[in-house]
Amino acid sequence: MFLGVLFLLAAALGDIFGAVLGAAPAIAQSSAPVVLMTAGDGSVFLPYGEGLARYLATKGITVDVKKSAGSNENLSAVDASATTIATTFMGSAYDAMNSTGFAAGRKHENLRALFPMYETSFQVAALHKSGIGTFAGLDGKKVGVGPAKGPAEFFFNAAADAAKIKPFIVNGDPAALVAQLVAGTIDALWQGAAVPIASLRAAADQADVDVFGLTEAEAANMLAAFPQLSPTTVPPESYKGQTAMIKSVSAWNFVVANKDLPAETAYALTRSVLSAADPKTEIYPAAAQTRAANAATDRFMPFHPGALRYYAEAGIRLAAP
Repeated sequence: MFLGVLFLLAAALGDIFGAVLGAAPAIAQSSAPVVLMTAGDGSVFLPYGEGLARYLATKGITVDVKKSAGSNENLSAVDASATTIATTFMGSAYDAMNSTGFAAGRKHENLRALFPMYETSFQVAALHKSGIGTFAGLDGKKVGVGPAKGPAEFFFNAAADAAKIKPFIVNGDPAALVAQLVAGTIDALWQGAAVPIASLRAAADQADVDVFGLTEAEAANMLAAFPQLSPTTVPPESYKGQTAMIKSVSAWNFVVANKDLPAETAYALTRSVLSAADPKTEIYPAAAQTRAANAATDRFMPFHPGALRYYAEAGIRLAAP
């Protein structure tokens, strides 16, 4: 009897101390562990996901990282599985939820957001001697936009339509387009990636270039037309010779889950990841923006109830999509 009382007292004290110390909740492991879909070798999604798994392991949470073909495959896998989460480009997620683009004919209705990863920010570089320093100045110019039919080309065409300009599109590998810009065979290079964008930084390191974005009016037109985009700014000195802040738009990358992922699991994942003191060192260098405050950049996908519980506790107010 006395030993039984001691055991109950110890258990109660453990619960109290756990609550006081804010111990991260654990995920009850089952025969169907959480699978984290990422992307292939050479992508940012893969090392980000691997870093995420290592970090979560220190919190007592196990996720199995799986390579994939990227966002499109990931979104379909999450939509079909309650125990799958994934790294996702939100431009692709918008198509999945609205049965457009790659998902034409199949509406993905089970997708829910967990937490932000990092943004894909869009900017332009042009040789300084060209005199091109605004998006409107690209009218009639040869502009490199990356691989054909990629996200950068899609959003560039949309921005050009909104600005009522008609540039000449040049497709190609970013490295090849940098060489063409430096050589003067194209007039400008539009790219989307985490800041500083590697190809634009390479151009600025090799030649005297101006890097710029969109005017407030141009950005507002893009945001009104595309809920998958968010406003963004690029701080001075992100690129060689850049002295002023750049305004533009960005599409974020999020980790998403199925709506039927257990709420306690979604809560534990979101709370653990967003509690990292320094995510760029604890998770992965590109995770610097993996912060609770950036959750509001999701303007269209509902959040998982488990994730919403954490945001409420953290004092983050999120508008309903």
